[in-house]
Amino acid sequence: MKNQKGFTLIELMIVVAIIAILAAIAIPQYNDYTARAQMTEAFTLASGMKTPIAEAFAQDNTAATSCVVPAGSVTTGKYVASLTPTPGADSCAIEAKLKAAGVNEKVKEATVTLTYKPSTGAWTCKSSVSAAITPKACDPT
Repeated sequence: MKNQKGFTLIELMIVVAIIAILAAIAIPQYNDYTARAQMTEAFTLASGMKTPIAEAFAQDNTAATSCVVPAGSVTTGKYVASLTPTPGADSCAIEAKLKAAGVNEKVKEATVTLTYKPSTGAWTCKSSVSAAITPKACDPT
């Protein structure tokens, strides 16, 4: 009798089928993971403005002079196109907008907005993407 070496065709086909099933599950999950990571960069850059803006409001309490990005601050990133402060009547909103190219399709030109209310000292966060992709500290809009 001969000793059999190697795998049969059916064994190889089963292995290929298992790999295909795993890939079908993993690829969409990986896309969500990359989208969440890119949104987290926007949230992190906007969060970096919390302390300077709250401190500026504590010093002069006017939105026009307090709701500004301090000189030398990082306002863009690998996925973030801009970081824009917008003074309101009784608040300061910081909007981080993601780029249109080079980002996951789910977060193209998406925004994360942190809003500071000096009267309460509280920050709120809103995002323009679904809850599955939004950083946990934000509410989807």
